[in-house]
Amino acid sequence: MPTMLEELGEKAALAAFEARDRSKDGQFVIAVTSTGIYCKPSCPARHPRPEHVRLYPDNAAARAAGYRACLRCRPDEVSRDRRAIDQALAILGDSESAPALAALAAAVGYAPHHFQRLFTREVGVSPAAYARGLRARRFAEELGRQGRITDAIYEAGYEAPSRAYADAQARLGMSPSAWRKGGEGAVIRFALAESSLGPLLVAATARGLCRIAFDETATDLRARFPNARIVEADADFEALIRDVVALVDDPARSIDLPVDVAGTAFQQAVWAALRAIPAGQTRTYAQIAAAAGRPGAVRAAGSACGRNGLAVLVPCHRVLRSDGSLGGYAYGVERKAALLSRESQG
Repeated sequence: MPTMLEELGEKAALAAFEARDRSKDGQFVIAVTSTGIYCKPSCPARHPRPEHVRLYPDNAAARAAGYRACLRCRPDEVSRDRRAIDQALAILGDSESAPALAALAAAVGYAPHHFQRLFTREVGVSPAAYARGLRARRFAEELGRQGRITDAIYEAGYEAPSRAYADAQARLGMSPSAWRKGGEGAVIRFALAESSLGPLLVAATARGLCRIAFDETATDLRARFPNARIVEADADFEALIRDVVALVDDPARSIDLPVDVAGTAFQQAVWAALRAIPAGQTRTYAQIAAAAGRPGAVRAAGSACGRNGLAVLVPCHRVLRSDGSLGGYAYGVERKAALLSRESQG
């Protein structure tokens, strides 16, 4: 299995070191021949001359080569942080009810306020939000298995139906019974628009955008939500359509549009990582997996990108393979290349 350094590539690793990119901490270390130390990619110390730089996949490899840890950036603490995050994720995944922050932090050996910041930085959401996401996902899964909604509520770990319904409204965009029945009772407005990159479907619930997709039609939308009420949008929808179409022409523009999408906690973390990529820049799938809190879940990160239902708005087109090639894109690599080209010229 390739190391994260091999996935990232030497050129990208050196660029991350030059930029002091904290998201690469733990993926590789930089060793300096003139000082005999190794550092995190984000080390704030003055950068050495390029000819003195060596790359190693991890701390152990650097130590085996005779280097010692930098006392300023303390690279060995990256491994401790990573182990703590992995342990906390396992605890949250195995818990029927979410542990309090103090208990979770104590279990992994950190002070609560420090662990809250560390977890949020590495995973993309707070421990409490991650736990809510897990519980909502279990609820959605149980809704498909249980004969009664009440049974699904308690099997998912909720203590009361009111909390389950509140979470479902916030995360699923529709009531639990509607979720079980393919969107029954939900109203989704849609419009088909022409963009500079081809036909575009724009659809939204009362809460926000639920689908932006090239080359899809009302038939495709009905297949996704077979029991929802799908209606053509009226004039009130025109401003939203104009904003989305304008985003295709200028994918680098900053815009805040309301959204209504459902996803697991990991998918949400991936989508948040995608939206955090600055326009004109790209990331690899390995980098996105690391930013979402699961460095080894590169394939899962790719799948989460593929499940992104808001083309362009959530910029999965900014993710490349580790070798720098475009990789896949749900709407064709030609569109992906065009979007990236437009951003680079912006």
